[in-house]
Amino acid sequence: MGAARDDVFIDEITFPATDGYPLAGTLFLPRGTKRHAVLINSATAVPRKIYRGFASYLAHRGCAVLTYDYRGIGDSRQPAMVGYNQPKSLVGFRASMSDWAAQDVTAAVRWMRERYTTLPLAYVGHSFGGQALGLIENNGDISRAAFVASQAATWRLMASPEKYRVYAFMNFVGVPLVHALGYAPAWAGIGEDLPKGVFLQWADWVSSPRYLFDSKLPALENFAKFKGELRALCFSDDPWATRAAVELLASGFSAIKPEVLTVKPSDVGAKAIGHFGFFRPEHSDTLWRGVAEWIQGEWCVSG
Repeated sequence: MGAARDDVFIDEITFPATDGYPLAGTLFLPRGTKRHAVLINSATAVPRKIYRGFASYLAHRGCAVLTYDYRGIGDSRQPAMVGYNQPKSLVGFRASMSDWAAQDVTAAVRWMRERYTTLPLAYVGHSFGGQALGLIENNGDISRAAFVASQAATWRLMASPEKYRVYAFMNFVGVPLVHALGYAPAWAGIGEDLPKGVFLQWADWVSSPRYLFDSKLPALENFAKFKGELRALCFSDDPWATRAAVELLASGFSAIKPEVLTVKPSDVGAKAIGHFGFFRPEHSDTLWRGVAEWIQGEWCVSG
C-alpha cells in the first residue's frame, strides 16, 4: 500500500451515494497548493486500500485525491448488529454493477466536482472503474481519464488458458454458488465478498461477446457524452485486460479518440505487472510518474 508521506494529509470520510447510501472514502490532500483533483475508481471486489500508495503519490504532486469503496465492499459494507467489527451478511443486499456506476461513481464524481470547483477533475479507473466512466451521466465533468487495466471483460478476449478458466468458473461454479448462498463469497477466489446482483450481472457481461455493450442498459448512451481526454494502459502480461479487450472498451467512447498504450514489464524494469501490479509502490518512478504527469498535462508520449 505504500508508506504515508509527511507532506500529505489523509482524512477518512463518508459521503452519500445518489440514493443516500453512505460510502466510505479516503481523502488525500497535499499540504501545499492543490493544482488538480483526482478520483480513483476501484476494480470489482477490490477495497480502496490497495490504491493508498498511488493516491498518496498523487497528493504529494499537488493533487486532491479521493478513493472510496462501492456499496457492499470494504468499509462501505454495513456492519453486523452483533459481534466485534464484523460486516453484515450480504445475503439480501441489493446492488448491481450498474448500481455501482449510477449511484456510487456518479456521487463520487459529483462530490469531487462540488468540493473542488476551480480544479481540473481527472478520473483514474482500474478495471471496472474505467467501465463505469462510460455509464455515468455526469462524465462530462471529467477533463482527463486514465484507465489502468480497464477493459471490456468478455472471456473471449482474455488470454488462453485463463479465458477458459474464467468462463468455467463464472458459469459452472460462481453462478450456482451465488444462487445457493445468496451472495458471492470471497473464498471462491474473487477478492472480497460480492452482492448477488453484482456477481450475476458481472457473469452475464463476461459471458457476452461484447461484454456490457451487449446489455440493454439505458446508461450505455452516456459513453458518447464523454468528451475529455482518455489514455488507457494495458500490460502485456495481463491475461484479463488484453489489448483487444482494452480497445473494445475504448471504442465505446465514440465522441473521442482514446489512446491505448501497451506496456511490457521490461519497459519499466519489472518482471511482472499483470492486472494489479501497477499499484505496487516500486513503480512510483515509472508507471506512477507517467500517469501523474499525463493527468497533470505534462506527459505527451505516443505509443
